[in-house]
Amino acid sequence: MNEDQIIGALGALAQETRLRILRYLVTKGSDGAPAGEIGEAVSAASSRASFHLSTLSNAGLVTAERKSRQIIYRVDFQAMGGMIGYLIKDCCNNHQDVVACCQIPGKC
Repeated sequence: MNEDQIIGALGALAQETRLRILRYLVTKGSDGAPAGEIGEAVSAASSRASFHLSTLSNAGLVTAERKSRQIIYRVDFQAMGGMIGYLIKDCCNNHQDVVACCQIPGKC
């Protein structure tokens, strides 16, 4: 990821509902979930959930796939890893304390 992509991804995550959506979608794994289910899970009306999902999708953190009459949203785990990797390697210069935090379960 480049700097502009990182800024877009972090900007998308800097909002309470979008962060909740991302957390929820992580739990759904590769199955993903439709917008209505996501909205229900994060207590957001369908229109608001769709707006936030669009923002996350535009930031490259979420993918959308049409299945019949629904759109299934999934976390793009590769993009998430790229964002985290960028923060660790480029921003933190692989600082040992940051790297250690991410290798110990429950520390990040």
